[in-house]
Amino acid sequence: MITRLVFAAALLTLASCASVPFDYPKTASTALPPSSDTRLGETDAIWEQTHGALSGVIGLPDGIDALGARLRMMELAESTIDAQYFIVKKDRAGALFTGKMLLAADRGVRVRLLVDDIFSPGVDQAFSLLNSHPNIQVRLFNPLSRQSFKYWSYLVDFKRVNRRMHNKSFTVDNALTIVGGRNIGEEYFELNKSVEFDDYEVLALGPVVDEVSAGFDIFWNSDLSVPMEAFRIKVNPQDLDEWREYIDTQRAMGEQGIYSQAINSSLLRDIKEGKRTPLPAMVTMVTDTPEKLENAIGDVELATIARETGRRFRAAKSEIIIFTPYFIPQESGTELLEKLLARDIRVVIVTNSLASTNHVAVYSGYRRYRKQLLRAGAEIWEIRAEREGGENAWGHNPELVTLHSKASIIDRETIFVGSLNFDPRSLLINSEMGIFIESDYAGSGLATAIFNNLNRVAYKVDLDERGKLRWTYQYGEQREILKKSPQASWGRRFMARFYGLLPIENQL
Repeated sequence: MITRLVFAAALLTLASCASVPFDYPKTASTALPPSSDTRLGETDAIWEQTHGALSGVIGLPDGIDALGARLRMMELAESTIDAQYFIVKKDRAGALFTGKMLLAADRGVRVRLLVDDIFSPGVDQAFSLLNSHPNIQVRLFNPLSRQSFKYWSYLVDFKRVNRRMHNKSFTVDNALTIVGGRNIGEEYFELNKSVEFDDYEVLALGPVVDEVSAGFDIFWNSDLSVPMEAFRIKVNPQDLDEWREYIDTQRAMGEQGIYSQAINSSLLRDIKEGKRTPLPAMVTMVTDTPEKLENAIGDVELATIARETGRRFRAAKSEIIIFTPYFIPQESGTELLEKLLARDIRVVIVTNSLASTNHVAVYSGYRRYRKQLLRAGAEIWEIRAEREGGENAWGHNPELVTLHSKASIIDRETIFVGSLNFDPRSLLINSEMGIFIESDYAGSGLATAIFNNLNRVAYKVDLDERGKLRWTYQYGEQREILKKSPQASWGRRFMARFYGLLPIENQL
């Protein structure tokens, strides 16, 4: 009897731990239309008058450019800032990013920050403090319970908390937007001295911005989006002054500071001087909706972006280039690629090596399909963890380089850039978004740049005369041919095999 009572009490405790204030009252809001009375709104209006249905895009492959673009956009903001991210870290990049939001809010700009509540550690106090500003609203998407150890929710409410919002967008004055693979953290902007994420985003203006804003509104007003005040974390709004002082300190550091180097990046200088202008193209934004996360895993009708990507792949005529940090095609994806290869469609896959990946378990899922795809004729490249070519833009030579870009090029006419990885989690479990850019000029240019650089940054993986895997690296006078995962420790190789034995592929 006592055992039953203890068990019942434990269940009640677990149930209470899993509670989340989804019913907390909140006010729906939507993106404000761009106004020609603002500087960015005027730029957008002039663009649309000149180019009609075509949007304008500029690539952001470098972290310093991507950070600088965000900071400059917030300095120019006069109406609204809408930011939607999977991760916002409590580090220098996160403090600078949210600090500039705070200064914009001080000028009267409406700020809406929506963050998935899974991999942004230790931010509750900071987000609550930011949320205390009258012009800033912070919401957590599909949050975990705060009534006990945060990740206890995985044990007692796994079905819900396993579904995450992986979308990433940043929009100012509903006139200018950034879409791509970066989260907000030091490694994504190449600030981290020990690890660097190779990433890619697009800065855009024109009609596509309205589409991005509409997608943001769907998630912002979702039942799964919970206002920060619902968690009743006590803060003193006067502490925001410390945040303001942090920005002042960064500004005062001059050329040696993060702020100055980002805001004076070569890209921003080129844009200001007219050396870089947006490329006109037909651009379409595609996004999953929150309904995908509230329904059964595998509902293809709700996997909007996966379905659209598959449709475009099947319509390819000559070539598909896939850039993805996490590649687990599973049987269905492998079959699709085999059918394309059988039609003489060139398929090139660039992904992380065992040494460069930040998720060994995901690599274990990928390696299961590698030989099959190589036999079918796919070209596979794996990123080197240690990079030839010296320091990055911040003067760092990182110990580990990890591919984080999520992009594809179809027939050198269509470019996809977004948050979508080619793994079961992105395709079926989480929500994702991205843009399709229709431009043979951009597609051809990006493909050429990729192939010109692959030998320097990646190993070519193929099969030898005995059907065994080999990795070849050839750059300049340096040539290596290896029969084991290059640069990977024995421990990593062991863990890749171990994870491969576990029935976890559908969750990777």
